[in-house]
Amino acid sequence: MKKDIGIGVIGIGMGLDLIYLNNTLDSRFEVRGLCGLPLEKVKDAGKKTGIDFTTDNYVDLINKKNIDVIIVFSPDHLHSKHIIDALNAEKHVLVTKPMVTDLGDALKIMELVEKKGLKFAVGETCRFYTSFLSIKRMLDDGDLGDIVFSEAHYLHDLREIIPRTPWRVQIPQDFMYGGCCHPVDSLVWFMGQADEVQAFGVNSHVIEGYPIEDTYLINLKFKSGKIARVLGAYGIVKQPYPMMGLTIYGTKGTATADFTDFEPSKAKVVLDKIEHKPVMEMNFDADMVGAYGQGDAMKRYMIDFENAIVNDKKPLIDAKEGVKTIAILSAAWESIRNDGKTVKVYDNF
Repeated sequence: MKKDIGIGVIGIGMGLDLIYLNNTLDSRFEVRGLCGLPLEKVKDAGKKTGIDFTTDNYVDLINKKNIDVIIVFSPDHLHSKHIIDALNAEKHVLVTKPMVTDLGDALKIMELVEKKGLKFAVGETCRFYTSFLSIKRMLDDGDLGDIVFSEAHYLHDLREIIPRTPWRVQIPQDFMYGGCCHPVDSLVWFMGQADEVQAFGVNSHVIEGYPIEDTYLINLKFKSGKIARVLGAYGIVKQPYPMMGLTIYGTKGTATADFTDFEPSKAKVVLDKIEHKPVMEMNFDADMVGAYGQGDAMKRYMIDFENAIVNDKKPLIDAKEGVKTIAILSAAWESIRNDGKTVKVYDNF
């Protein structure tokens, strides 16, 4: 297949996981430029991967004529600027989670995408885990009936990755957006747009020098009237169970899925129609690809994004879908700052 869609990558941590595209025969994508810091590291990455254009100035990257798509893997707080500048340079954009760390920025991006007629997607890996996809299929096929209640979690002792990404404490990273986006987006995927949020947060002081809340409980009511809850905890000692979890309680069955970096994942289901209601289990091989063991999920969302560009389709997580999650996280912070007051989720979009 002709390699006629050029990609520029901002951020060479997880961003280097995209180099596989250059050797993928059934993809039109080709990585043609890398941007990151420091410049010496970027140049070294270019030499190792065969990418000729390397820079520490993202403006140079987004203005290259042979680059059609910008993939953003920069630290969270830089996402909005990188996205907006790339869109204004007439580039399609995919950004790793979180979309952004401010609702106003998310709305600006949504409007700009519509104005420019470009493709935009959020690379939220949870929607592309085989375990999570399996229970989504069950719900869509009617096996679980109507959703009664759902819950999701993402728990991670982040002390293990902070030495590699010290900006998480130095800036600091906002774990509400950078962490809770995973379980919240999973619930948006299954349940749609939220209506109300109640949230609580604490700073565990487990992460040395981290100045704000790092552990959160979020209660959600959706437009459908359905309810859900989220646990996001990042200032913790490593938990003795899976990092990610999603459980759907339906009128015909209950299903749960899990995921942990570099470990096998599972999906389990109990169906009301099966006598004695046995727990049926599906096992999935570990994703051993990529910087964080999520390379296979990345490949799936890149296929989705390429299809959107080539065939003028809507990406699974487009700008509007991304705003739904950011609106929830913004409301959760407002609730925390007001002692757990119930807050309406912004929905004027």
